[in-house]
Amino acid sequence: MEDLRSILSSHHSKIDPGTSNVIKATKSEVQATTSEIPDLFFDEILLNYKLTRTEVLLLMYLYRITWCKPNLHRKYGIAPIVSYIELAKSLDISNEIFNQTVRRLERFAFIETIRSGQYFVRKYFSEANDHKYGQTYDNFL
Repeated sequence: MEDLRSILSSHHSKIDPGTSNVIKATKSEVQATTSEIPDLFFDEILLNYKLTRTEVLLLMYLYRITWCKPNLHRKYGIAPIVSYIELAKSLDISNEIFNQTVRRLERFAFIETIRSGQYFVRKYFSEANDHKYGQTYDNFL
C-alpha cells in the first residue's frame, strides 16, 4: 500500500503549474446574464404609463420568461405556466396585491390571462406597437 502512495505522491501533472491557475481562474469567473428588452419600454412605456414598482417587476418577469428565455410558445407570446403563489412570494407581495397588479397590467393591455398562471404577453407592450413593428404572434390573435 505504501508503494502506491509513494508513486502517487511523486506523480506530477503534465500541465504546467502556472497555466493551471489561469485555467482555474477563468472557470471560476461568473458572468451575468442579459435579457433583450426593447428600448420602447424605457422610452415610451415607462414615460407614458405611471407603473408602480410591482407592476414593472411583474411585467418584466413575464416578459423575460416569454421572450428572453427558452419557451415553447414564444411565437404566440404565451408565457410558461407559473405558480402565482410562488411568484407572489418571490416578488415579496401578498396574493391580493399580485392579483391587483395582474388586473392593472391587463387594463393597460400589456398582458392577458389565458388561464390561472399562464399569460399572453405582448412583445411590444401594446396592440398599436405590435402592428407598428410587424408582430403577428403567428396568427394566434
